[in-house]
Amino acid sequence: MKYYLIAGEASGDLHASRLIHALKEADTEAEFRFYGGDLMAATGGTLVKHYRELAYMGFVPVLLHLPTILKNMKRAKQDIQQWQPDVVILVDYPGFNLDIAKFVHKQGICPVYYYISPKIWAWKEYRIKRIKRDVDELFSILPFEVPFFEQKHHYPIHYVGNPTVEEVDAFKEKWYMQRDLFYHHNCISEEKPILALLCGSRKQEIKDNLPTMLEVADQYHEQYTIVVAGAPAIDRDYYQPFLAGHQAQLIHGQTYGLLCEAHAALVTSGTATLETALFGVPQVVCYETPLPRLIGWLRKKVLKVKYISLVNLIADREVVKELVADTFTPENIRRELEAILSGPARQQMLEGYKEAEKRLGKEKAPINAARIMTGLLRQR
Repeated sequence: MKYYLIAGEASGDLHASRLIHALKEADTEAEFRFYGGDLMAATGGTLVKHYRELAYMGFVPVLLHLPTILKNMKRAKQDIQQWQPDVVILVDYPGFNLDIAKFVHKQGICPVYYYISPKIWAWKEYRIKRIKRDVDELFSILPFEVPFFEQKHHYPIHYVGNPTVEEVDAFKEKWYMQRDLFYHHNCISEEKPILALLCGSRKQEIKDNLPTMLEVADQYHEQYTIVVAGAPAIDRDYYQPFLAGHQAQLIHGQTYGLLCEAHAALVTSGTATLETALFGVPQVVCYETPLPRLIGWLRKKVLKVKYISLVNLIADREVVKELVADTFTPENIRRELEAILSGPARQQMLEGYKEAEKRLGKEKAPINAARIMTGLLRQR
């Protein structure tokens, strides 16, 4: 069968690449075309467009790059229509992918499967109408999404487990063979523990969050080695103006290795908060926004959930401190960081991580999803 996948960022590239491997096991005659990244390309399918040309966020960046976004969307639609796949599999990235789903459904090309469902439980809940209309099967990796979709919106979904759990476990099993090379290759001394800064995978997130993170981290440079995690789709040169004058170094595309060794971390909200928790690294979640007081007020009025970090959402309580919008200040970040470097707050957070991981379970998400997908397609 022919599978067309669309992933719009680094985490989607990782999850989609593992899904492709699982689909190949379940369907030995599988063919793949995709919008994605280097990991998906390494599976041997045809990369039509790299996600670095898609990953824009925020009103202004999207507006400035609107012609490019629309061009990429048009090309995806034309490519799908020309290739005539047996299924289109969308991976997160709802702003782009829900439009693709509408097109594929309207044209009657093939069924649409959504792997890693849109986070409409946080905001834009009205998108449920588009999902019900345009998405044939929805695959969730977060257990709390099941009652949201099935009980609140009467839309059946498949919870297949969380792929990040398996990805982190697999990485940790092999880390002992790579650890010495990590320190040697990156010229990092083992004399001091590492304080990791994970400032996002998109330029706008880096621009907004990294300066304040560095300002706080500078105060700890004598006791800790400060390391910034460079996102794989962002050129190293982009980070240099932010790093100038600060006591920090950049390592690029090695976030999992960094988290294996980090003592604590400042983390921009997103998948990275869950990854940091699964590696057992105490963290402070940081997310700067424009007009912080207004956004802080709107957050309470518009967001449908109490938390923004996946760790807290999964545990259904505050395991990690979230400093967002009006609470995102150097003083607050330093206070919360100080609390988790040692002492009871650190241990309490680590216990909370175990609780969240237990709720996720140990199911192998890509294998489960591939089994269900191929089974449904064969029934057609």
